[in-house]
Amino acid sequence: MTESPLHGATVDTPWGALRMLATPEDGVVRAAGLDEDDRDLVRRLPPVHAGRPIVDAPLADAVGAVVAWLEGDADALLSVAVEQPGGEFFQDVWRTLRTVPAGEPVSYQELAAAAGRPRAMRAVGTACARNAVAILVPCHRVIRAGGRLGSYGFGGVGIKAAMLAHEAGVPVGRLPLIEASAREDDLAPTLGTVTDLT
Repeated sequence: MTESPLHGATVDTPWGALRMLATPEDGVVRAAGLDEDDRDLVRRLPPVHAGRPIVDAPLADAVGAVVAWLEGDADALLSVAVEQPGGEFFQDVWRTLRTVPAGEPVSYQELAAAAGRPRAMRAVGTACARNAVAILVPCHRVIRAGGRLGSYGFGGVGIKAAMLAHEAGVPVGRLPLIEASAREDDLAPTLGTVTDLT
């Protein structure tokens, strides 16, 4: 029996094209990345899905949620079902990441504690680095101790800073400036610092 193709859809964001791949039988987004092609995303899929062909499809729920998030609905991303391969700890971290409120980034230590393993800060960093579902599992909301931005695997620290600024309410016109000037040691934009950035 031949499996049906994965469905792929793209949403334009201020940080590039967000490409998402989902299984049509359940609508679950299995991989997503900024300015990545399908070959890049397939590498993140488990073998059971990696060999399936890909066709473009509307993915209305996922696309609509990303558009709503871009328009200011901080919780819109939570409506999208996601799944990615990883052990129990990684699953706990990714599930916990989806509960971090937009505009209120957490440190690796805080995320480890929220995931039930307060001393597993480095393992939390590894889980963030292995996240296969950009934006929908918002690893951009994890920052270094002391409020510093740190790095971001889906395009770099500038994109991370601009996403955090967006979630903190900075006007869209200011985002390119924030993205262009961000460094890993900069303080992360949060809801409490919006007035400092505008």
